[in-house]
Amino acid sequence: MANLTGSRYLFFTTSPRTPMKMLPEIEVLFNEFEGKEWNTDNQIKFMESLVKGDFFEGTGAKDLAFAARDRVTRSPKALGFVSLKPNISITEAGKEFLHSKNKEEVLLRQLLKFQLPSPYHTKSANEDNIFNVKPYLEIFRLIQKFGSLSFDEVMLFGLQMTDYSRFDEVVNKIENFRIERRKTTDSYKVFRGKYLQKIVLEIFAEDIKNGRTKLRESNDSSIKNFVKTKASTMRDYTDACFRYIRATGMVNISQRGKSLSIVPEKKEEMEFILNSIDKQPIFAEDEEKYKKYLFNPLLPKLFTDDVENLIKKIQEYDRLPYDELKKLSVLELKDKLYVLRENRKVDILDSQVKSIKDYKRYDDIVNVFTDIKNKDLYDIPLMLEWNTWRAMTMIDGGHIVANLKFDDNGEPMSTAQGNIADIVCDYGDFGLTVEVTMASGVRQYEMEGEPVTRHLAKLKKDSDKNAYCLFVAPKINEACISHFYMLHKTNIKFYGGKSVIVPVELSTFEKMLEDSYKADYIPNPKHVENLFKYSQDIANNSVDEQEWYSKVTEKALNWLA
Repeated sequence: MANLTGSRYLFFTTSPRTPMKMLPEIEVLFNEFEGKEWNTDNQIKFMESLVKGDFFEGTGAKDLAFAARDRVTRSPKALGFVSLKPNISITEAGKEFLHSKNKEEVLLRQLLKFQLPSPYHTKSANEDNIFNVKPYLEIFRLIQKFGSLSFDEVMLFGLQMTDYSRFDEVVNKIENFRIERRKTTDSYKVFRGKYLQKIVLEIFAEDIKNGRTKLRESNDSSIKNFVKTKASTMRDYTDACFRYIRATGMVNISQRGKSLSIVPEKKEEMEFILNSIDKQPIFAEDEEKYKKYLFNPLLPKLFTDDVENLIKKIQEYDRLPYDELKKLSVLELKDKLYVLRENRKVDILDSQVKSIKDYKRYDDIVNVFTDIKNKDLYDIPLMLEWNTWRAMTMIDGGHIVANLKFDDNGEPMSTAQGNIADIVCDYGDFGLTVEVTMASGVRQYEMEGEPVTRHLAKLKKDSDKNAYCLFVAPKINEACISHFYMLHKTNIKFYGGKSVIVPVELSTFEKMLEDSYKADYIPNPKHVENLFKYSQDIANNSVDEQEWYSKVTEKALNWLA
């Protein structure tokens, strides 16, 4: 159980970072451990099963039992997808999450039920309870109130709404913040920093006064370290809030403005939620009743649970006869609405691809890469993956597929799942995986080295043809260079033979894009394949990995010469 003792602001589940990454882990729990006791032995076995999975990202953990508890009790248990007492079981909400087409709707219902306090959250008997709120519900209400709410506004003020009765107080604070921001002569970075420090000092004034500034993460009990750590935690909670709310499909995110707004076509649905769902937490002292409520996949009722509302939504996409639609059940209507939205998404993406191939979006692609390097965007890894897909689509022919998740309007929503390549390119005679990462240093090798190779092997096997991999990062770690060089020369059956993986820095990839734009002809797949064939030849004749990498980089910088 999570402990509320000492908590002074809202908190949100931070693991996994992206909610849809719960799915394969819940599936492992369901397939291999349902009915078993959630004890140390099974926790260790659960983590061992995860590490073996194609979807697993990372290097594992030293304390496997702790890692298992951390993964399962945060989001899967807290959001009602799994139950751990008396034995491991997947709830009806969890089964719906696993099997439903519309996973966003399932997630939305569970977020709306998340509350503080609850039987899942304990506190010291010596401390008064300050919580009386459904956090996600009230953040949605704030977004609706302002039209657009920035990351910093949620972090500085939204997290202070420990009781729904403080809504107007938080609104006033945000309005004052916006006024002061317009008046200040400080840079926004300085202004924000001062504000954050002031708020942390206010929130934890009693703790600081009584000398309770030593944190378990550090032996440093200074106020400076205390404020820095609490500010960092507030940022992590806000980031988690943004990612989970975004995953419901109810909000748009402005990458440059780092703000959330309600999706225009979902405003009616949001108004229904805010007007119909009780703000007051329920069954906080009754675990059995709370679990029955939390595990119910039909609660709370949404706008699209009503036949008339569904028909109205469907007719916004397709003027189907009312009498025909009226004959369908709620589930059939929901399926029809889902298909219509998916078809519209496909049309939007097809239109984007056409304009990209016509080089109409070249300037925007270049600008996004600049924003990525300057760290001016909210979700930089997502934007790197999305923009690289656009760049690959523009560079040459072929069928280029991004495995990231798009929202209903064709905007990037979340990065590719861990068991597939970020981007897959089909050039007819050969295939290409494209992998991107913002990771640097040794962490880059630990996170990407093996998965990149495995994804390439999977494409070779699935397509039954030759395939290569392009690996793009702002900086390439030397361990990755060595690893990829070795794979050029080593015949490993598990990976389908030798693996031709070419690492290029982002600046090099940008030059490749520029060359494609400036060329007086349209590059073809052979131009792409030539880079990888050259890499294979050079690897076989280079003295070491540094010579190989240097020559391959030079070739990439002049790939159309």
